[in-house]
This record gives sequence, structure tokens and C-alpha cells, in this order.
Amino acid sequence: MPSYTVTVATGSQWFAGTDDYIYLSLVGSAGCSEKHLLDKPFYNDFERGAVDSYDVTVDEELGDIQLIKIEKRKYWFHDDWYLKYITVKTPCGDYIEFPCYRWISGEGEIVLRDGQAKLACDDQIHVLKQHRRKELETRQKQYRWMEWNPGFPLSIDAKCHKDLPRDIQFDSEKGVDFVLNYSKAMENLFINRFMHMFQSSWSDFADFEKIFVRISNTISERVMNHWQEDRMFGYQFLNGCNPVMIQRCLKLPDNLPVTTEMVECSLERQLTLEQEIEQGNIFIVDFKLLDGIDANKTDPCTLQFLAAPICLLYKNLANKIVPIAIQLNQVPGEENPIFLPSDAKYDWLLAKIWVRSSDFHVHQTITHLLRTHLVSEVFGIAMYRQLPAVHPIFKLLVAHVRFTIAINTKAREQLICEYGLFDKANATGGGGHVQMVQRAMQDLTYTSLCFPEAIKARGMDNAEDIPYYFYRDDGLLVWEAIKTFVAEVVGIYYEGDQVVEEDQELQDFVKDVYMYGMRGRKASGFPKSIKAKEKLCEYLTVVIFTASAQHAAVNFGQLFLGMYPEEHFVEKPVKEAMARFRKNLDSIVSVIAERNKNKKLPYYYLSPDRIPNSVAI
Repeated sequence: MPSYTVTVATGSQWFAGTDDYIYLSLVGSAGCSEKHLLDKPFYNDFERGAVDSYDVTVDEELGDIQLIKIEKRKYWFHDDWYLKYITVKTPCGDYIEFPCYRWISGEGEIVLRDGQAKLACDDQIHVLKQHRRKELETRQKQYRWMEWNPGFPLSIDAKCHKDLPRDIQFDSEKGVDFVLNYSKAMENLFINRFMHMFQSSWSDFADFEKIFVRISNTISERVMNHWQEDRMFGYQFLNGCNPVMIQRCLKLPDNLPVTTEMVECSLERQLTLEQEIEQGNIFIVDFKLLDGIDANKTDPCTLQFLAAPICLLYKNLANKIVPIAIQLNQVPGEENPIFLPSDAKYDWLLAKIWVRSSDFHVHQTITHLLRTHLVSEVFGIAMYRQLPAVHPIFKLLVAHVRFTIAINTKAREQLICEYGLFDKANATGGGGHVQMVQRAMQDLTYTSLCFPEAIKARGMDNAEDIPYYFYRDDGLLVWEAIKTFVAEVVGIYYEGDQVVEEDQELQDFVKDVYMYGMRGRKASGFPKSIKAKEKLCEYLTVVIFTASAQHAAVNFGQLFLGMYPEEHFVEKPVKEAMARFRKNLDSIVSVIAERNKNKKLPYYYLSPDRIPNSVAI
């Protein structure tokens, strides 16, 4: 009688093991086996991190194994089980891999197919087509779109974390990590002790230094010592936590009436302001998004204020970017003066503080929350709804949306919700942050997420003219490495443009992003469909770069880009492409490390060994 060797790998995260009864059935082209209880006498099966093997004997030949069915039944009490993968050794000695990487909750059955990535057009067998269709039907019931606030990208239909599908919830270890990191952040900022300080006027600049007491590293110490200097102020627009606002000034805006006479003490080339603009030496940061946004009124005893500044900057003869004029609100006039470096020391310093405050609000709510977290959630929901696990694009993207929906749901529960941390600690709390997202959605375009195009659109692409823009330099290296890897993977599964155009699952994924994530806004520039391999490569690069590198640049990263601990792909060509991808990333790490060697203020946020795969890893 034919005998198969079945190897079962249980996850290593907390509580991944199970004491429940596990049954397995093999589905082949010539028949289906009976259910077999996977159990070894006097042995504790399916423990956390275990890899267990079992001999399964069947009555007759099954033909080519197409699917395996796993059934879990209660032993004593319900406990979830995280199944990594199953391999099957056939009687003729072939090995078939069945990736899972899913939680199996309660009592029920899951059906797995072998790990070879397949487009829908590659499936000619009825049972495989049926499995593919049923998987998506089930997922579309689990992953539903919801409007959390009018004008926002749609999010997952879940009021709290425990309402999410089990497979995308934080596992216990990650959940504890989230809580501890949240608590640690609050502790670092003395959030309880200094809450009054945050929500009331400061009496002394020394109060600022108290924030750094518990945050001690090379960068924080240098910032603490030099934060009042114009050079540090300008540098932060290039390589700080919000390096996406600065742009080359091609013409002074009508609502910023700065003259040569006002700023001539800052200009070093003996040129007029207009001539400096023509030579590309003037830059601008405009916070018009904040104009008219309601300041936080959740504490009636504390008055809070917002500015909507315009800041003019200058590239001096040392190629350093420094501020030369600041107007704190959008409408010029006697009550809205233009502050200059030649003003009294503290007048100028306070003007810069207001700009930095505005930069913080845009960074937190738009650059970070909207343009990485919420956008990545859109890609994640659309992926789960429209791409089956066997689809190569699902296998490519799944690591880059891991825990994204979970962390965003936690944020809606604890951070940006009514009475959450934003309301307690931010001047845009109490609804201002919601207004900001609603307004910023009008500027959220597909092109603005394409890193090279976004840099070019701001006139910041010339490395010779702007030599110290490390966010640009490192970002372009990482973008190209990702795009090269994506192109290799796409080339393995799509022979030509026609295959891309006829992949209905892919088209449904792209359409879901456009219709629900971008709310069907034609002006967003997001494609409704993709008809060419080249455009598909760019689109997938946007998804991966946004979730990994862009988030790391504006959130400060950990690591893992290029590392795929869950092996959804089993094909050798893809594994080879992954190896080349990691090699390219390693070379970028070396380039960045060499550049940072002698720098007093190194920039490493886009070094691949510090870039997490997703916004939540």
C-alpha cells in the first residue's frame, strides 16, 4: 500500500502549539485519502517550534497530490495553532511543499495547495480553480472595507483589534511588544509627568532639554546641543524625520512679500534674491495645509494654537541649507510679519520653533500616518480580498503588509481616536488631525508615492546642486534595488504585457486600491488597471517601498528588508532573485556605512539593515 511521509512545522511564536487533534487528508488527481490522525504514541505533538513527521499509508494510488486538508478538533479546550508549512514525500520520493503561515482557530478545516505560485490562467484543473475561488469568497467576507472618517482612505471593518481576522492580528509576542513599546515611549517622554508642560506655556528653554533626559544617543545629543542653530534647522528639512516638505523655489509665492533688502545679510553671492532664485539657490517649505485647521480645544483650561508658516531657505557658499525668512501664517500683513535672522535672537528662535512645531504636525499626521500607514493598509486589504495565497503577487507582498492592519487598528483604538493620545498631547488633537487628513487626501497621488518622481517634482533631484540630501541619495539606491528585484519576480510569472492585462485577480486588486483606498478619485492618478509589465513593476515597487523604506525614513527603522522568514515562494528562480536582492541591499549598507564613517551626524534611516519590511515590523 502506498505510504507518504508528512512533515508538519509549527510556528515558534508564543502559544503557537496545540494539544488539539489534527487530522490530514491527501487529495490527488486519482482520488482522496481518508482522514488520518497525526499522532505519535507517548509524544507531545505540535509543540511550539516543533517539526514533526508522520507516515501516512493509503489504500490505493492517489495520483498527483493537488491539495491537503487539515482538520483540527478539540481535545480539552480550544487553543489556536499556528501552522507554518507541511511537506509531503510521495512514494516515488518527490517532495511537495505546502506553505501555510496561518492560524487555525477553534474547530475547522483548512485546505492547502502546493507552494508553486500560479496565475489563474495556469490552473486548468477544476478542483484547483474551485479552491482558488472559494478562498477569495471567504476572504472577501472577512476583509471588508469601512469608512472610519469621511474623506479618509477606507480601512478594515473592525472596531478593535480583537475583531480582526485571526491571521492578521498581532500574535501574542508582537502584541506584548506593541504594548511595551507604547509604554516605553510614554516613559521616555515623561508623558504623565510633563503632560502639563506639553499643554501649557513653557517658561524656560531649559524645559526643552528635559525631554532628552531619557533619550540618549549620538543624534539626540547633537540635536540637543545644536538645535538653536540655523544650519541644524535647515539640515533637518533634508535629513530629519520629515524630509519630504522642502522644495526648490522657482518663484516667490504672492503671499510671501520678501525682498532682497530684507534678506541681503543672508545672501553670500552678492546677487539679488531674484537672481539667487534663478540660480536655484532658494528653497521653500510651505505649511499651507495647516491654514484654518482647528487647534485642540479638548482641555478648556489650556489654549492651544497652530501656525501655517512659509519658510524660505538659502543654499550658502558651503552648500548648507539655512533659513532666511519665516512668515508664520499665510496672509501677509502687519499682524503677520516676516521674521529674519537679523531680528532679535529670541524672536528669530521662536519663529523657527513655530515652523518646527508645524513640521511635527504635518509629519505625524500626513507624512507618517496617511502616506505610509493608511496607504499600506489599503494595499493590504485589497491584497487579501483579491489575491489568493497561490498568486505570485500575494507571495511577494504579504511580508510587506504584515501586522499593518493590526497596528492601524490599534492606532484607531488608542492614538487618533477621540480622547486618544493625539487629543492629549497634540495641538491638532480634538479633530484637527482628522481635518488635516481629509485635506491632504487631495494631494495624495500615485506619482507622489513614486520616489524618484516625487524627488524630481520638488526640484530636489540634482545631487551636485544639493549634495547633503542623504534621504534622496539613499532612497534612490533602495528604490532601484527593490524595483530590480520586483522586475525579476514579475518576469518569472508574466511572459508579456498580455498576461498582465488578462490577470483578472491582479486587475481586481488594482481596482480595489483605486475604488476604496483612493475613493475612486480620478485626480489621484492611481491606475484603475495595469496593462504592462513595466507599469506592474513600478506599482509593486511603490507598494513595497512605501511600506518599508519610506516608513523607515519618517519613523526611524529597525531592520529586515530583503529577509523573508515565511517562505511563501518555493521556486528556485525566485529564491535566487531574493538572494541577489539581499546582495544588492548589502552593498547599499556598505556604501552608506562608508559615507557615515566620519560624519558627526550620520544618516542611516534608509540603510537596508535598518529598514523593516512593513510599517509594523
